[in-house]
Amino acid sequence: MRCVIARFPFDLTKSGVLESMKGVKPEEVFGASVIVGRRTYPAKQVGQVVTRQDRRDFSAGEVLRAMTQLGFTCRDLSQAAAPTRTLSAFQEASAMLGAPATV
Repeated sequence: MRCVIARFPFDLTKSGVLESMKGVKPEEVFGASVIVGRRTYPAKQVGQVVTRQDRRDFSAGEVLRAMTQLGFTCRDLSQAAAPTRTLSAFQEASAMLGAPATV
């Protein structure tokens, strides 16, 4: 399948991406990610390995779009963020002091 990443066309296949990522140790994921096989990789790492380009030359969105079209499971930063719980002022102060909040 033809994908455009960093203004360059690439003919990518799912099997080709799997082969390229074989043996590559995943870095820690902080934002957008792609699940290749049973491992979760940062989108920029996948783009760098597959295209052999510098990570500064493309965006994570370009990689996510291409990998989604190939059938990989992708997660954006908004999906990766866990919902946060709102604390009351008392609970927040207790947490800052390191004591459990009992009401």
